[in-house]
Amino acid sequence: MSTQSLSTYNLATQPSSVALSAIPHAAVNDPPAPSRWTAADIPDQSGRTVIVTGANSGLGFQTALELARHGAHVVMTARDESKGRAAKARIEAERVRGSLELRKLDLADLDDVKRFAADIIADGLAVDVLVNNAGVMMPPRSLTRQGYELQFGVNHLAHFVLTALLIERLAQSSDGRVVTVSSDLHKRGNIHFDDLVGARNYGRVSFYAQSKFANVLFALELDRRLKAVGLPVRSLLAHPGYSATNLQLSGPTGILKLFMRFGNRFFAQDVAMGALNQLYAATAPTAASGQFIGPDGRGEKSGYPSVVQPIDAARDPDLARRLWQLSEDLTGIRFNLANPGAAHGV
Repeated sequence: MSTQSLSTYNLATQPSSVALSAIPHAAVNDPPAPSRWTAADIPDQSGRTVIVTGANSGLGFQTALELARHGAHVVMTARDESKGRAAKARIEAERVRGSLELRKLDLADLDDVKRFAADIIADGLAVDVLVNNAGVMMPPRSLTRQGYELQFGVNHLAHFVLTALLIERLAQSSDGRVVTVSSDLHKRGNIHFDDLVGARNYGRVSFYAQSKFANVLFALELDRRLKAVGLPVRSLLAHPGYSATNLQLSGPTGILKLFMRFGNRFFAQDVAMGALNQLYAATAPTAASGQFIGPDGRGEKSGYPSVVQPIDAARDPDLARRLWQLSEDLTGIRFNLANPGAAHGV
């Protein structure tokens, strides 16, 4: 596939919206996650290649570490290459069984997302799992290079594009998976279709919730579309509960940052526990496409991986299709799940 052919995907062979709406995502309780699942339960990952976005810190770092410990080849992405190299060295110091490579990826620039995907394909790298982990949380209002609100642009649009451009590689795997990392705060979200960039009324929390709500809409719609065409790739969701990472401290400022620092110290579970949910989604044989994996504790704030339910609005196929179409229109990227190798530029 040429670099030019990566620019768009033809939807001519997509199933109709009527057919898609009749296909539910996987039953949320079938099969359930085993109780007290830990990193020790991760199956051998030898021979599998996993891309983890935002792998230089927090949940992404822990995910990369555990996958490498279990034999995977992990492609770590980072916007800051120096931080990425330091994180890679820390994992290698653990004498892991697997292997690591670092690739630069700036999710706030869709041109860089396209460049990254083109390089993966040009290098002939297999992709078994894509963990859409990276994100920004509650910063002052700012825009991506293409002019999208930063949280919506990084957390949703960039991962939408990355998934579309790598779907062919995932479809070639014997167990291809897309794991989209959302948040329990998706329950407070909605899509501000009339003000996506927050020009009239920007709220840090509400726009973060919007981006996490968009993650759920996207992952469940991807599950529906994959099943509609019989493509054997699993689309799963995960959220870490309330886990102490630098995400809560790198975006917020002022009083909000002080609140986050206090919460991280006294109420949050550690990052190793929080990462179990996306590790389960990425590796467990019983993890089913369409499932949402989150902590089993009170309020889904902490605990071991379990199957949780998204808010009802996030399971609305009409809303999901509207967001999907908007995402295609904004980015110029279109999926062709019926024949993922048949892409062309327009």
